[in-house]
Amino acid sequence: MTFTQWRDRFRGWRGHRPFAGGVLLVLGGAEILVTMKAPLPVILHVGMQGLAGYLLPTLMVLCGLLIIFNPTQRLFYSIIAILLSLGTWLTSNIGGFVIGLLMGAVGSSLSFGWLPDQEPRSSRRQRRKELRTEHTADAVRQGGPLPGAGKTA
Repeated sequence: MTFTQWRDRFRGWRGHRPFAGGVLLVLGGAEILVTMKAPLPVILHVGMQGLAGYLLPTLMVLCGLLIIFNPTQRLFYSIIAILLSLGTWLTSNIGGFVIGLLMGAVGSSLSFGWLPDQEPRSSRRQRRKELRTEHTADAVRQGGPLPGAGKTA
């Protein structure tokens, strides 16, 4: 398989799932996990040392991966992920120095708002243009004068 074939297959696969939201969620959880290992002078807020400090970002990463690989359940995973992201404020260095918390919140919001198989929206200008062409075609079919005939340009 050549690189271009692989890239096209990946683009098709990625287009059918909330990929950007899942990746942001995984990166946010990973960033929070990395900041948990920061040296003590760097740590701003110790939080609950123990299981919760490591459990919440790990579950964030897991939710991000589940959103990517199982997009049919994205609503449930994104709701759980936003709660986990907000919970890291208390448990993990103020949410990984706020960066991981924001990445997790944005990623879960993107995943929640993603709609599968939605046709791209047309702009107002495009809709008006289509309406004008339909109206002109109807006038020509009926044999009447063209709309706007006799007016200066």
